[in-house]
Amino acid sequence: MSGNGLTVRRQRAARAGGPVRVLALHGLAASAATWRPFGEHVAEEVELWTAELPWGVGGPTSWSHRGDPAEWIGRALAAVPGGADVLVAHSFSAVLAVEHLARVPRAGRPRALVAVSPFHRRDPADFHWDDAGHYLGIFQEVFEEALGLAQVRRLSPDVRRDMALLVRDRVGPYGWTRFWESCLRSPFVDVGALDLPVLVVAGEYDRFARPREAALLAAALPQGRLELLPDCGHFPMTERPGPFADAVGRLVAGCTAAPSAAPTRAS
Repeated sequence: MSGNGLTVRRQRAARAGGPVRVLALHGLAASAATWRPFGEHVAEEVELWTAELPWGVGGPTSWSHRGDPAEWIGRALAAVPGGADVLVAHSFSAVLAVEHLARVPRAGRPRALVAVSPFHRRDPADFHWDDAGHYLGIFQEVFEEALGLAQVRRLSPDVRRDMALLVRDRVGPYGWTRFWESCLRSPFVDVGALDLPVLVVAGEYDRFARPREAALLAAALPQGRLELLPDCGHFPMTERPGPFADAVGRLVAGCTAAPSAAPTRAS
């Protein structure tokens, strides 16, 4: 199903039981391909869906010029036939997912959320000028890291840097501003209203979304739980797909008691 910069597709049917419909959302300047390693390790009862979002690497460059990007989380959820049982969102999308789900009625929420490598602060005073400089300075580096993980053929550092610059320039200053705004809004999100199981996953060596922020988010949520993956950076689903899928599987197991009615057709 697609439209207006959003495409939702079923990537894998459930192989036993269920199904438990899992919708996975990529981060800024990424794509649904981010979830391929995770898809190879998911539990048998999982019916995996992915979305290509406007802020993806192939999305329209105008996505950041107007509107509330968190609204796209709701649109992606609504595009899954039969509804999503579990939402898995990475990085920028994780911040937006927490914000969106905290403000919508319970009927519009999935049964559980997995927030992967989220950015989060508990107090507006926790933000400083140095933070803006830090994120602006490493903005290109996160794309370099992603390219290094995604490429089958090893790229030279110079080629990878040049490719990351192209990605950074495509996101542009408006895209970066949208990312920064979502971080600045995080202390004002009513996470106490998010009364559903939330698994917060962080990589031990994440330089972009620091594990401390993930721990703060998990502690503030009524049903939050932190999973810190060792020897892992900003992309747990790519770097450690097996342990990541195991952590998600334990959450999914809680949804199998009341599975969705019937498998859906791939769009």
